Amino acid sequence: MPLVTPLLESNEEVLELARFFNETLGFCPNSVLTMMRRPKIAKAFIKLNMAVMDNQGRVTSSLKRLIAYVSSNVTGCRYCQAHTIRAAERYGAEQAQLDNIWEYKTHPAFTDAERVALDFSVAASTVPNGVDEELNQRLHQHWEEDEIVEILGVISLFGYLNRWNDSMATTLEEGAIASGESLLALKGWEVGKHTN
Repeated sequence: MPLVTPLLESNEEVLELARFFNETLGFCPNSVLTMMRRPKIAKAFIKLNMAVMDNQGRVTSSLKRLIAYVSSNVTGCRYCQAHTIRAAERYGAEQAQLDNIWEYKTHPAFTDAERVALDFSVAASTVPNGVDEELNQRLHQHWEEDEIVEILGVISLFGYLNRWNDSMATTLEEGAIASGESLLALKGWEVGKHTN
């Protein structure tokens, strides 16, 4: 049962911004509907999400969602795991990447640049933080500094969302459950506390 019930109606301006998620997920997430209890929080979050997920070049929409999935898996947020794998699929991640995300270090579906981005996601999502000089050097071999900012923006955004949704026990939506069950259940994913 969620800590706070998501709102069904809210500030019209915030609801308009929330339509952004219809493209990403196919629905407005319950996390945003919960944030709408304080429209300024929802509005600021939506604008941050739009800025972080905006494509500037080589850090593609699908890679950003895979980075977010890996970060959410490290922190244990099942809500965000389902959302990010769904979004990765919707944004064109290769099926081989979706099926083998946890074999990214060796699976041929991933490039060396993607591997280091996902390693960075793991290291930056752990507590205490695991980013070290060796990883710093590997990142700079494959990514420009502006791109590293984009990658860390995704990891940081999902740090917020992982805390929000895991603490709120935000109820998972049917579409997210379907994605979790079809793409993650074989790796042990379950809805857990994110039920009504």
